Amino acid sequence: MAKKAASKTAPAPAPAQEPAALEPDAKIHSINTSGNVLAYASVTLGGCFAVRGLRIVDSTKGPFVSMPGYKAKDGCRDICFPCTKEFRQQFQDTVLCAYHQELAQIHESRGCERPRQRESSGFEERAWPR
Repeated sequence: MAKKAASKTAPAPAPAQEPAALEPDAKIHSINTSGNVLAYASVTLGGCFAVRGLRIVDSTKGPFVSMPGYKAKDGCRDICFPCTKEFRQQFQDTVLCAYHQELAQIHESRGCERPRQRESSGFEERAWPR
């Protein structure tokens, strides 16, 4: 009794496609006025993947984005990270741009209000007679 082998055909290989670029959308959660950590942020990639716990850190070369990480035996390790140099640059530029926009918005809200000129009320200050 010989069994017939079921002939299975492999699906045709799909044409090689580049992965779709996920546009990062950054949000700044808090801005610090002291210390090396300038702000905390989060990024949503393409509306379908979120990265929380980003830090914007001040360094001698300027601010940079520090990815969320953990301490290992041999130092700190990133939990997640951009895989290409180009996407790392796009990711960092997006987060730093959001940070600078947030700073500008804070500066505008505080700096827009010009001191009001004192209106003449009919009462004028006079020195007390001596």
